[in-house]
Amino acid sequence: MAVTMTEAAARHVTRYLGRRGKGVGVRLGVKTTGCSGLAYTLEYADEVAVEDIAFESLGVKIFVDPKSLAYLEGTQLDFVREGLNEGFKFSNPNERDRCGCGESFRI
Repeated sequence: MAVTMTEAAARHVTRYLGRRGKGVGVRLGVKTTGCSGLAYTLEYADEVAVEDIAFESLGVKIFVDPKSLAYLEGTQLDFVREGLNEGFKFSNPNERDRCGCGESFRI
């Protein structure tokens, strides 16, 4: 399986990297935190780390560290607008539960 993104997410990342003037893609990961135990991390990657596992989706490079890949396998990254709010949304088939505030999840 792979980590992918929707067309909306790919458009947003491509546009942002263009405005930024640098970057090779996005880096996804997980960290221990919150009520349910894990939280997603997302940052724009300016370079490829030696340990990165790389995926490409709709022309955008996605980098994941090996420890996070076990939690993110099969995840699709989307960019959504809901009312006045917009942001990235993770659709992860491995999630078993999400905390009430939506900040963390459990596998």
